[in-house]
Amino acid sequence: MILIADCGSTKTDWVLCDGDNIIARTRTQGLNPTHQESEEIFAILSAELPKEFISNNPGKIYFYGAGCAYETANNRMRVALENIFDTKDIEINSDLLAAARALCKHEEGIACILGTGSNSCLFDGEKIIENTPSLGYILGDEGSGAHLGRQLLSDCLKKQLPKKICDLFFEQYDLNVATILEQTYHSSLPNRWLASFTPFLSEHKKTPEISTMLKQCFKQFFQRNTMTYRRSWLPIHIIGNIGIHFSEEIKETAESLGLSIGNIVDSPMEGLIEYHKQNR
Repeated sequence: MILIADCGSTKTDWVLCDGDNIIARTRTQGLNPTHQESEEIFAILSAELPKEFISNNPGKIYFYGAGCAYETANNRMRVALENIFDTKDIEINSDLLAAARALCKHEEGIACILGTGSNSCLFDGEKIIENTPSLGYILGDEGSGAHLGRQLLSDCLKKQLPKKICDLFFEQYDLNVATILEQTYHSSLPNRWLASFTPFLSEHKKTPEISTMLKQCFKQFFQRNTMTYRRSWLPIHIIGNIGIHFSEEIKETAESLGLSIGNIVDSPMEGLIEYHKQNR
């Protein structure tokens, strides 16, 4: 029996599999060992994971997570998981490898994540051979929900968008300058807070100024991330809710840069289940 976890900053999907059979599915809040200590992760999992996931005692755990790209962060996640589950056979990988395995299977391609955060890699069909570092919501994360939300806030505060749009946005989310600065610089997970404004952008994406803003953000993502691989002929596959909600803007931006978009899916989980079935 194996347990597969696909973890982002906003949500974590868990699937318990026995051979070809799916025993149970559940969802908990997002986790990120770059920002959270083992004790906090353990407390969240203890409170939110259904008992059947623990009592079934999976023989192997495949955990794919945001922030799980470096040894220090991976060790935090491993400690938390070992305190929850009986098994020590735990494979911790980045959410980027999850995207590559789910999207490309054993084919060469460029795999991208466009969710709360963003990332990309060049995948040779077996492993990631090149990765432009994401750098997080302060130094990078172009095209992500956090980036879009940050740009929306900045453009409204600096009067770069129509007044009626800005007024509607501030009223809908009950925002003022003081609240925005406090949440951005002093909340525990500001990237998640910034990304929470993407529904507003989705609702108003046909507004010319919003459309232009979105395409500028996605252009930055392609130019500063996928185009550095110098494989313009390869399809660019995308996983994440930003890819789903803004697929039209993403495709138009890619086309303007001479790039080709492949699959756009909301979650890698179904692809991961299939991948691990094939690789038992």
